[in-house]
Amino acid sequence: MCGIFSAVSTSNIAPLLVQGLMRLEYRGYDSAGLAVIDEQTDIQRLRAEGKVSGLSLQLQKTPVSGHVGIAHTRWATHGKPNETNAHPHVAGNRIALVHNGIIENYLELKSRLEKAGFQFVSETDTEVIAFCIYEKLLKGASILQAVQAAGDELLGSYAICVLDKEAPQQLVAARRGSPLVIGIGVTGHFVASDPLALQVAAEQFLYLEEGDSAVITAVGFTVYDQHHKIANREIHSRRFRYDAADKGQYRHFMLKEIFEQSEAVQETLSDRVHHGLLVEESFGLNASRVFEKTKQILILACGTSYHAGLVARYWLEAMAGISTQVEIASEFRYRKRVILPGTLVVAISQSGETADTLAAIKSLSEPEICGTLAICNVPESALIRTCDLNFLTAAGPEIGVCSTKAFTTQLVALLLLTGIMAKRQGRLPLKEERELVQDLSHLPALIRAVLELNPVVQQLATQFADKNHSLFLGRGALFPIALEGALKLKEISYIHAEAYPAGELKHGPLALVDKNMPIVVVAPHSVVLEKLKSNIEEVRARGGRLMVFAAIDSGLKTEAEDLVVINLPSVSETLSPIIYSIALQLLAYHVAVLKGTDVDQPRNLAKSVTVE
Repeated sequence: MCGIFSAVSTSNIAPLLVQGLMRLEYRGYDSAGLAVIDEQTDIQRLRAEGKVSGLSLQLQKTPVSGHVGIAHTRWATHGKPNETNAHPHVAGNRIALVHNGIIENYLELKSRLEKAGFQFVSETDTEVIAFCIYEKLLKGASILQAVQAAGDELLGSYAICVLDKEAPQQLVAARRGSPLVIGIGVTGHFVASDPLALQVAAEQFLYLEEGDSAVITAVGFTVYDQHHKIANREIHSRRFRYDAADKGQYRHFMLKEIFEQSEAVQETLSDRVHHGLLVEESFGLNASRVFEKTKQILILACGTSYHAGLVARYWLEAMAGISTQVEIASEFRYRKRVILPGTLVVAISQSGETADTLAAIKSLSEPEICGTLAICNVPESALIRTCDLNFLTAAGPEIGVCSTKAFTTQLVALLLLTGIMAKRQGRLPLKEERELVQDLSHLPALIRAVLELNPVVQQLATQFADKNHSLFLGRGALFPIALEGALKLKEISYIHAEAYPAGELKHGPLALVDKNMPIVVVAPHSVVLEKLKSNIEEVRARGGRLMVFAAIDSGLKTEAEDLVVINLPSVSETLSPIIYSIALQLLAYHVAVLKGTDVDQPRNLAKSVTVE
C-alpha cells in the first residue's frame, strides 16, 4: 500500500515522477507528493491531498525541475489524508524522504528525537525516519551510512527513498518488508515499489532483497546487503505488457480485467498440461519430493485469496481425500497452533508481497511441515523467493483494486494442485484425469460465454440502485463464491453485503429478509441443488427479492418480480466456482457504476496490502 517512484536522470524528471505515480495510484490515492533537487541544490517540494491528478495540477501551476527526485502516492496509516501528512517529508531542510510500510516503534523514537530538540509537523511515522537519518547526518555520517544506521533502529517494515541536497547527484534507497525495484533506463536510473511504474522509463530492472540498501545515480548504482556489503542482484528484462496500465476501450480497469480472464486462464493453463495429463513439475522441480511427503494441507491467505483457499478445501477433500485447513494469515500468525506431520503449507497472494501472508510463512518453524508452496502472480516477489515451491499464475498486472483475474487464475492453480494430489492418492484414474484436463481446456470458452451475459447482468444491477444492504447465498464450494461476491459488492459499491451458506438461513439471517433486501443466489447444477431450491422458497415466502445465477438445466426460471433467474452455461460441478465468480464480478461492477462510486479506486482501500 502506497506507491514510490523516484529517479536520477540526465534530464528533468518532474513530469516523469507524476507519470510514474499515475501507474502506481492503485496502491494508494489519499494524497500525493514529489520533491526534486533543483539547479541551486535546494529541495523543491509539491504535495496535494487526494489523487495524483491534484499533484499534476500543482506541477502545472508551480513548475519545478531537477535531475534527482522522489515521489509518492499515499494510502494513509498514521495521520489523516491531508497535505501536511503527505509525502515527501523533509528534515532540517536538508533531506527529503518517501516511505512505504509501518514503523512500529515510531512513538518511542519520536519522543527521543523531540527531547533532542527536533520539531515534528506531521502525524506520520514516516517523518520520524527522516529525522532519524538527519540526526546521523549531523554527526558526520554520509547519507548512505545515515540511512543504514537509521534502518537498524526501526522496528516494522519500510521501503524508503531519500534525497540529500549535500549529495545532489544521487538518491539512496533501502527496504525491509516492503518491495523496491531499481529500473535501468537509457537516460538514468529509477526506483519504484512496483515494476509496472518503470514501464514509462526502464527496459531492465532488479529487485532489492530483504535488508538491502542502494546508492543510485544517473550512470549507475551500487547495492549493499543487510550486512552493508556490496551485493550483486539479478537483472531482469521487462516482461509486463505495454498496455497493462491503459484502460483501452474500457471505461474502467476493473471491466477490462474482467474481460481479460479468458486469456489469463488460458495462459495459466499453458504448459501445465501435456498430452491430456497434468504436469506435476508446474509446481517446481522439487514438487514430486515434497508432494510425496504430504499428508495434509494448510492454506494461508488474506482477502480474496482466502476465498480461493476456501474453494480449494472443498476440492482437495472431495477429490484428493486430503485433510485441508484454510487460515486467514493475519490470525494464524498470532495464535498457538497445532500442525500435524506431513503438512504442506500453501500461501496464496496476488502480489507476493502481502505483509500478513509473508509474515505467516516466515513464522513457520514446525518440523512437521514438509514444504511450502507459493501461488502468486509476480515472479520476483518475496513470497516466491521465500517458499520451497511455486506456481506462477498468468493474470498479468491487475490495476483495479477489486481483484478479478487474479482470483480466477488462483482457482485454476488450486484445481491443478488438487488434480495432482488426487493422482498421488490414487483417486484420479487416467480416464478421469483426461476428463479433468478436457474440462479445463473448455474453461476459456465458458468464461467468454459468461461475459456475453454482460448486458443482462447490467440490467439486473438496476435493482440495487436504491439499496443499501444485500445477502449472498451459496452451498458447497459455491459458498466461498458467495463470500467473494459479497466482498466485491461492498468493496466498490459500498453496499453492506453479507454471505451465508444457504442452509444457515433459519439460524438467523432470515430475520433480515424483506422486500428491500436483495438476495443473490449462486445455484449451479450440483448435489445440493434441490436443497438450495428449498432455501429459495423460504426467502420468497417472507417477501424477499431473489436474483439467482443458475445453471441453464437447473429447472429454475423467472416466475415473478420476486424471482429473477439468469442462466449460466452448463458446466461441471468442479468448474462452477470459477464460472459463477465471474457473473458476480460483473454484478458488483455494474452496481458500483450505478451508484457513482470510484470503481477502480474505492475509498479507504488500496491494491497491495504490504502493511499489517
